[in-house]
Amino acid sequence: MCNLYTSTTAVDAMRRLFREFDNRAGNLEPGDIYPDRMAPIITAEDAGHVLRRARWGLPSPPQYHSPSGIDRGVTNVRNSTSPHWRRWLGPENRCLVPFDRFAEPKPGGRGAGDSWFEVTDDRPAFFAGIWVPEWTSLRKLKDGQTTDDLFGFMTCDPNAVVAPIHPKAMPVILVEPGEWHAWLRAPWSEARALQRPLGNEDLVVVE
Repeated sequence: MCNLYTSTTAVDAMRRLFREFDNRAGNLEPGDIYPDRMAPIITAEDAGHVLRRARWGLPSPPQYHSPSGIDRGVTNVRNSTSPHWRRWLGPENRCLVPFDRFAEPKPGGRGAGDSWFEVTDDRPAFFAGIWVPEWTSLRKLKDGQTTDDLFGFMTCDPNAVVAPIHPKAMPVILVEPGEWHAWLRAPWSEARALQRPLGNEDLVVVE
């Protein structure tokens, strides 16, 4: 389920989208984003927005850690009713993840390659994300315990564009400024309604 996407949006472009914008990520290099890599996210702070870097992979439930205590991280979150995730559903732990396109493996195994999807009309788009700051865990045995800002994003039922490739789920994608604001600042009782598929007309397959 979506373990590869690209992010090429420049800092200046995001500054134009969000008022009171504080860049704490530095210069952003465009390219492919894989699990356990650092990537840009946007969080809300006071009356403004913060661009920061975080590591892709949220804390896993303890039962999924390896016998040696390694936590590989969870890249996508579907079950928002799980006690493990409920603690991080408030506005203080929500983020927006900028992306240009995302990949899903084609049916047929690894040799079949990936299908890529992007939002129509080159509109700015974000995954609806969750972030957990300053989390200490063992990600790689050779590195020992590290303390990282972590993130992942929500998923939902696929729309008719994604379903033929990946019938189980798709990322939650937000394309309207009102949705961005609600995801970052609204109580969960309101924001939970955004965990739904993007409209079929808003997404295309690109090869």
